Amino acid sequence: MKTTNTIIIIDLEATCWNGPIPKGQVNEIIEIGICLLNTETREISKNQGILIKPERSEVSPFCTELTTITQELLEQEGISFTEACEILRTEYQGHQYTWASYGQYDLNMMKKQCSFRGIEYPLSQNHINVKELFAQTKGLRKKVGMKGALGILDIALEGTHHRGVDDAKNIAKILDWCIH
Repeated sequence: MKTTNTIIIIDLEATCWNGPIPKGQVNEIIEIGICLLNTETREISKNQGILIKPERSEVSPFCTELTTITQELLEQEGISFTEACEILRTEYQGHQYTWASYGQYDLNMMKKQCSFRGIEYPLSQNHINVKELFAQTKGLRKKVGMKGALGILDIALEGTHHRGVDDAKNIAKILDWCIH
């Protein structure tokens, strides 16, 4: 099923606050939104959101407002970051494929959290920054956010903005446009 025409698209959501980070807490990944883009058939598949229970922070009201993710949801349905990385490694063969995200944040956050937790990095070193690629492909002087890029391309934002599961799919559409 998997081919070299596959690019893994990832969009992370993390704990966040409207203001300074509360004492003793840190930004942590709370959702890994993921899907696969087949660059030949242009099909987007295996779209899912992996919810992750934060270990060193709590979901703030601001974070819930932004992402719709609540602390309760993560308590009920979240798995550990280690388990989430295992899914990237086994179900998506993260090491074998180029992966993409919108901007540099997701790459930095994954590396930082793996390093901090002493977990093997589950993705390949081949990363596409779709924000940069879109700006170059479109000839923009200033980079735009994902929602802005969709607007420029006249593609409707699907799902809930700032939900990894939906944003990964939206980013896949932008990347597909860039390479076709």
